[in-house]
Amino acid sequence: MRKEPSDTAGRKMSFGLWKETLVLAEDYLYLCCTSPRPAPPPPSESAAAMRRLALDMEMQHQARFVSLAQTFLRKCGPYPCSSLRKVMKELVGDGHMNWGRVVSLFAFTGVLARQLLEQKGLNPGLDLGKEQEPGQGPGHCRELAETIANFLGEENKNWLLENDGWEGFYKFSHSATKVSQDSSMRKALFAAAGVGLAGLTFLLVR
Repeated sequence: MRKEPSDTAGRKMSFGLWKETLVLAEDYLYLCCTSPRPAPPPPSESAAAMRRLALDMEMQHQARFVSLAQTFLRKCGPYPCSSLRKVMKELVGDGHMNWGRVVSLFAFTGVLARQLLEQKGLNPGLDLGKEQEPGQGPGHCRELAETIANFLGEENKNWLLENDGWEGFYKFSHSATKVSQDSSMRKALFAAAGVGLAGLTFLLVR
């Protein structure tokens, strides 16, 4: 059998990681934009894990997330995705990526998507049609999801690969949900979120 050139194989692997990240991001953002209407089943175990952890994180820091999203929208101008990318870079500005910061990124972007929907005069869960499939939701959800996919699946693909991709995230989340709220794993997750939120605050107020 003819062996595939390594650069071609690498490109295919990178695209696969980007696509998986996009599907995960779309699923979470559409969940945020369709609530309280029941959402379709998650497309993967990793997507289900992201739903649990990101929504949990949003509940833990709800007031701060909403305040940050509102401030962000007042300052971002007509291109929120460009500004969101700057926020993402700020989240890992110290060079330390971890799953807690990834979850905080999803949680913040979910709140942002919901705020954008409300700005357009739509009620989440009521005006998006009867069926909600990936790629068929509000246009801003797709754009925000692509921004996440570009940042994680391309710019930080090496980190994702070193941490076993989204399968690694699922393993992490499985461990996190098995322990109690005051455990070291849970504290580490929310501590990482706190660092990320501090970075967001710094970016938005300067």
